[in-house]
Amino acid sequence: MSEYYVYIMANKSGTLYTGVTNNLERRVYEHKNKLIDGFTKKYNVNQLVYFDSTDDVTAAIAREKQIKGMLRSRKIELIKTINPKMIDLSAEWYDNPPPPP
Repeated sequence: MSEYYVYIMANKSGTLYTGVTNNLERRVYEHKNKLIDGFTKKYNVNQLVYFDSTDDVTAAIAREKQIKGMLRSRKIELIKTINPKMIDLSAEWYDNPPPPP
């Protein structure tokens, strides 16, 4: 059985990005190291601030769309339900973590 993750990344200035993946550690690594062209690379969105998981890919995609449709204030409320200080939840996942904010 596979696991799917809905996640929110942020940068130091508070820009948010919501995504879905079946491998959270790999996907966050790609964002942090700017391995894929796009929004997160352009805006240096490299801090994992929220994630949730499910074994249902359809539910994960639906949740991603739901979060993307939320007002910014609601996204921040959601993040703070699991991460009140909005710290990088992946800061210690890799050998060379980024410096603290």
